[in-house]
Amino acid sequence: MDNKALWARREAAVPRGIGSMHPVFAARALNAEIWDGEGRRYIDFAAGIAVTNTGHNHPRVKAAISAQLENFSHVCFQVTPYDSYIELAERLSALAPGPTPKKTIFLTTGAEAVENAVKIARAATGRPGVIAFSGGFHGRTLMTMALTGKVAPYKIGFGPFPGDVWHIPFPAPYLGISEADSLKALDNLFKSDVEAARVAAILIEPVQGEGGFYAATPSFLQTLREICDTHGILLIVDEIQSGFARTGKLFATEYAGIEPDLMTVAKAMAGGVPISGVIGKAAIMDAPATGGLGGTYGGSPLGCAAGLAVLDVIADEKLCERAIEIGERIVRKCEALRQSDPGIGEIRTLGAMTAMELIVDGDAARADPERTKRIVALARESGLLLLSCGVRSNVIRFLSPLTIPFEVLDEGLDILDGVIRRTAA
Repeated sequence: MDNKALWARREAAVPRGIGSMHPVFAARALNAEIWDGEGRRYIDFAAGIAVTNTGHNHPRVKAAISAQLENFSHVCFQVTPYDSYIELAERLSALAPGPTPKKTIFLTTGAEAVENAVKIARAATGRPGVIAFSGGFHGRTLMTMALTGKVAPYKIGFGPFPGDVWHIPFPAPYLGISEADSLKALDNLFKSDVEAARVAAILIEPVQGEGGFYAATPSFLQTLREICDTHGILLIVDEIQSGFARTGKLFATEYAGIEPDLMTVAKAMAGGVPISGVIGKAAIMDAPATGGLGGTYGGSPLGCAAGLAVLDVIADEKLCERAIEIGERIVRKCEALRQSDPGIGEIRTLGAMTAMELIVDGDAARADPERTKRIVALARESGLLLLSCGVRSNVIRFLSPLTIPFEVLDEGLDILDGVIRRTAA
């Protein structure tokens, strides 16, 4: 069926609160390409929002899911456990940053992972407060909306939100927010709003996803680690969008050389099968009472099987190294375009987690969300799927599968080149 007819059915059947960036309907996908029901091909620079890092329908992930289906699709780990859950927990606990022994719980969505990290932190510390960052995105449940540092569109009309949640600015020098500004805001928060002894955890994305791909520097994360240690606060690192080789490391936190107390993971964890997790220091993870954690679908057999295959693919196909080369290729193209286009502002990258900020006449203070929308729309018309993001809605983010053939990557970048030139003032 054609896209227009499907869109009409979508509008009649699906509430308006669920947005769709592209009015095209996927019929099949392979690696870094998607075909719609009309047979049109698209190069995928979105990867389902950083989910298919190993590409659509990777044969090893498909085989793992198929093999599991031959045995069972669901029994519930809290009823009759299964060994793939244990094996995946063992491997992720060993791969997580830092030397402290760790344990891992599996859930279904990123929001569930964040919710459970907060529960664990509160149980371990006996404290209620959680500090997060402006511009951060942590989910759409009531607690994770409270933690998310962006109102539109995530919070409009949904309050009131849970209390004992506080925000400080995320350091983004391009937006005029220095690390010193963020740390001063944290110090002021302790003095004016919540004493440090009431704070269970500080929650941070090492690279903000929806916020615009601003990366916390190693020194900033190291300072947060020191502050948390000083006050008995747990450091929760949200690796949901930045994890599983996207940044050139299995986890972006590795660049800082710190050990989080708790770490949330999801998205690319299982190549498209819904699964998420919290990985944390064993003593902290054991704080909740038996039965206090869990969920009917948490750590599904299909997700665990796929997750094990994804870890193998990342290692065997050297996707961390590949992520760095992908990022370098994207940056080279964007930098070349910026030479003659004052509407291209900062270009940011950590591995393949790359973004381009659109501004007006070279003025970083003047965001250009309208041009950003045009670029996304024109790219789609030309066969390239892009995503925008950012607190000012003026950032193009690049999230191709890490398995993308370089000739397909270059083809997509050539489309981007043409669109950027067409939309230049």
